[in-house]
Amino acid sequence: MEKHSSIIINEEDLAHEEDILRNSYSISHWLRYIERKKDSSSNDIVNLLYERALKLMPGSYKLWYGYLKLRIKQTNSLSILDPIVNETNNCFERSLVFMHKMPRIWIEYLQFLMSQCDLTRTRRTFDRSLQALPITQHNRIWPLYLKFVKSHNLPETSIRIYRRYLMLLPEEAEDFIDYLISIERWDEAALKLTEIVNDEHFVSKQGRSKHQLWTELAEILCRHPDRIHSLDVDAIIREGIKRYVDQQGKLWISLAEYYTRSGLFDKARDIFEEALASIKTVRDFSQIFDAYTQSEEKLIQVRMNQSNLSEEDEIDLDLRMIRYEDIIERRPLLLNNVALRQNPHNVEEWLKRVKLLENKPTEIVDVYSDAVQTVQAKHAIGKYYLLWVKFAQFYEANGQLEDARLIFEKAVTVDYVKVEDLANVWCEYVEMEVRNNNFELALKLMQRAVSVPSKRSTTSYYDQSESVQNRLYKSLKIWSMYADLEESFGTFESTKAVYDKIIELKIVTPQMIINYGLFLEENDYFEESFKAYEKGISLFRWPNVYDIWNTYLTKFLQRYRGSKLERIRDLFEQCLEYCPSKYCKHFFFLYAKCEEEYGLARNATTIYDRATKKVPSNERMEVFNIFIRKVAEMFGVTHTRSIYEKAIDMLPDSEAREMCLKFADLERKLGEIDRARAIYAHCSQICDPRTATRFWNAWKDFEIKHGNEDTVREMLRIKRSVMATFNTQVNFMSAQMMASAFHQQQDNKESTNKMNDLENLAQANQSDGSEIIKNSVQFVKSDSSTVNNGGNRVNDIIVSSDQANPDEINLDDDEDLDAEQSDDDDDNDDDDDEQQSS
Repeated sequence: MEKHSSIIINEEDLAHEEDILRNSYSISHWLRYIERKKDSSSNDIVNLLYERALKLMPGSYKLWYGYLKLRIKQTNSLSILDPIVNETNNCFERSLVFMHKMPRIWIEYLQFLMSQCDLTRTRRTFDRSLQALPITQHNRIWPLYLKFVKSHNLPETSIRIYRRYLMLLPEEAEDFIDYLISIERWDEAALKLTEIVNDEHFVSKQGRSKHQLWTELAEILCRHPDRIHSLDVDAIIREGIKRYVDQQGKLWISLAEYYTRSGLFDKARDIFEEALASIKTVRDFSQIFDAYTQSEEKLIQVRMNQSNLSEEDEIDLDLRMIRYEDIIERRPLLLNNVALRQNPHNVEEWLKRVKLLENKPTEIVDVYSDAVQTVQAKHAIGKYYLLWVKFAQFYEANGQLEDARLIFEKAVTVDYVKVEDLANVWCEYVEMEVRNNNFELALKLMQRAVSVPSKRSTTSYYDQSESVQNRLYKSLKIWSMYADLEESFGTFESTKAVYDKIIELKIVTPQMIINYGLFLEENDYFEESFKAYEKGISLFRWPNVYDIWNTYLTKFLQRYRGSKLERIRDLFEQCLEYCPSKYCKHFFFLYAKCEEEYGLARNATTIYDRATKKVPSNERMEVFNIFIRKVAEMFGVTHTRSIYEKAIDMLPDSEAREMCLKFADLERKLGEIDRARAIYAHCSQICDPRTATRFWNAWKDFEIKHGNEDTVREMLRIKRSVMATFNTQVNFMSAQMMASAFHQQQDNKESTNKMNDLENLAQANQSDGSEIIKNSVQFVKSDSSTVNNGGNRVNDIIVSSDQANPDEINLDDDEDLDAEQSDDDDDNDDDDDEQQSS
């Protein structure tokens, strides 16, 4: 081994030494050599190699950075008092002579110093780094600097450093505020918060809004009043109240809490009262009122928890209790104040306020005065005229009638939005005079109200360009009340003049026409009343004229009782000429009744016949029933046949079916069995056996009583034919399936016993001939004689219970009649029919 200048060179290092000699300024050759010696040599040898390289290349960042990292690594397990640590610091200082513009070197040095806990040297090194580095590189140093000052309890130093930091990055003010809050520097935190809140260009990096910053500021101010000395808390929070309208409740509470924590309880109470007198939302009211009551409760509890209360303390406690009860009692009134501040044109809230001030007449008068002066008719919510009316009624209730009249006189001059509102005021004015028995004055008021303004006779009731006072004379409400007053307190002529004026203005209603007619009738002016009805008829159209015609015709019939029959007929014809079908039934019945009582029966039947054609289809059945009953009473039941036939043709199937049953029953009662059977056969074509079970049961009952086996077989054949016809109507069949199932269950129970005998008879006749019939059935004399098609008597068929055929087949009414019966069976039936006939 060769030793030169304290350097021991092994044979293995000769190659590296030769490379270095040839390439002394090549960093890569030095780094290879250093890597070779790191694992196998001591720290001193590696350090010495770095020193040799840096002596040749002192401006190499790569060599310095690697050397410094190595020196830091060598000190990891050493005490901070070890000389090697100091040597490492010296290495950093030597490197900074050349590397002072390299932030990475500064950061490594600063972190190494922070680990040594040398606060002064570290702080000064931080300052040196900021002085040495360009300002664009400061953002790499400041986070480490702030971390260093936060890790030690150095409030004054930290605040100074933060202020320097904010000169570079003012947007980091929130971080500074959070630090001030953490070290409980409330005054400085509030100052900084106030500064950023007032800065319109400030944007929170933490994403907090201005409102959140205001809330935080208010919280700091109100919770630490004894630590805030640099700010006017009252002015700041009031500024927030003006700026953030939607959070006024919380800010008012914060201001009151500030004075409460400051011990100024009376001032806090004044703040609460001021808040309740200024807020405009129910939510803010609820928050402030709850906070107010809780504050008073706490004060009372504190005073009550004190021992040995003096006389002054007891008086103070009593005053606080009274104040607390007064707050609770005033809550509805305070809430009403909020609603009125929110919308001063809300009529309902003004009236509610009057109810809250019950038994306080002076305050009620003030409320009404404020209401009528504040509320504007165009913006009013609710019935604006009620304010004036209730105001006048309040004076009336207190016996101040002259003051009430004065209020009404002012009310009728107000420019309302609707004519109806002004009309209501006049009506209430008149009703007040009527209640006080001033009838003549009430009539004079009505005359004033309905007086036509000069040159305004053609003003439209709905013309918004005209004032409501100029359009009042066309108000129906005013005229109706005027007419009622004239009827009650005026003369006949004045009342008649009022009604005539109403008709002239064309604002009359059908009910007023009727009232006019009744008024004339009560005064024995019958013809005048009829003229009034005719005027109303000329003014209105259907259906509005219905009541007028009904009253007119009824009164006319009661008056003359058929003495002016031709005139009555003309009136009825005039009424029915344009009467819609929906309303004509009543008039046809009235017309027909008139003819029955005072005219000709033939005319009555003609009227009923006209009614059947004009009334709606849903009322036609009722008309036909009445028509039939009346004809039967006047001419006999035989004259109803043509009516039945017409009804069957005109009515829908469901109602025609009912009419056929009634017609057939009538013919049966008259002994016309063949006619009845023909009716059943005719009606069967519209009766599906699956749904119209009532019809087929009626026909079966009829054949049991009045038929024979031929007629029964004919009925069964028709039933099969009809069923086959309806089976082809698929849509109809599916639509009626549910109804059919239900009716079959109900009808099968009732009809099975009756039809079994007839079907057994038919089966027996087919299979065994006449002998089986004689053995199984017997013919007895009928109670009533009936004539069949051949003119022979038909006997009732009664199945003998003791001679029943044991081989007979029970056929169900509907299900046994299979539509799929073969043509051969039909031919056999026809042959059997011919044999029976022969």
